[in-house]
Amino acid sequence: MSSVAFKVLSTVNAPYGTNLSAEQLASKISDIASVENYDASAFSFYSEVNADLQHQFLDEMEIDHTAAVQIAQKFSQLAGYPLALAA
Repeated sequence: MSSVAFKVLSTVNAPYGTNLSAEQLASKISDIASVENYDASAFSFYSEVNADLQHQFLDEMEIDHTAAVQIAQKFSQLAGYPLALAA
């Protein structure tokens, strides 16, 4: 596991007692259904992971940045406050 994935997964998994793999998290953060299902892990990625680390993880997992920004914007609307990637 890369250091980027390790840092992201530590931030996302620990508070919620989950054990997602990098691939599982990548699937959640790139799927609009995560917003519709109020997925805590996906929201944690967008709200608790440092913006630079988010970009590195998106690159590493080959996730389209435009799609990720759209998902972050939807989470931001639900949360009622701006998220780094949504800005």
